[in-house]
Amino acid sequence: MIAVTVIDREGKKHEFEAPTDMGLNLMELCRINELPIKGTCGGMALCASCHVYVQSDHTLPEQSDSELDMLDQAFFVEPNSRLSCQIRLTDALNGLTVQLAPDDAEE
Repeated sequence: MIAVTVIDREGKKHEFEAPTDMGLNLMELCRINELPIKGTCGGMALCASCHVYVQSDHTLPEQSDSELDMLDQAFFVEPNSRLSCQIRLTDALNGLTVQLAPDDAEE
């Protein structure tokens, strides 16, 4: 199990223990815990509705071309933007902190 902190769009921190032996990604963890993250494409990197900002200094896997293409079309993209569906939960991510990006319809 690893510790993951997700900051919602109102700034509230949600701390979770996440298994690393089930092949879950960060988007799935957020959805399981009923955070407001859409994941419209089901984790295929075909939309940007699971966009997050990585707040911690973890080394993440390199972004795929699909992820980069989706972020290129997303709103509110920052240098620390990632698609949460592309972040597989592993032991190396213990202590990961992310913030949900604004919903496209919000601002």
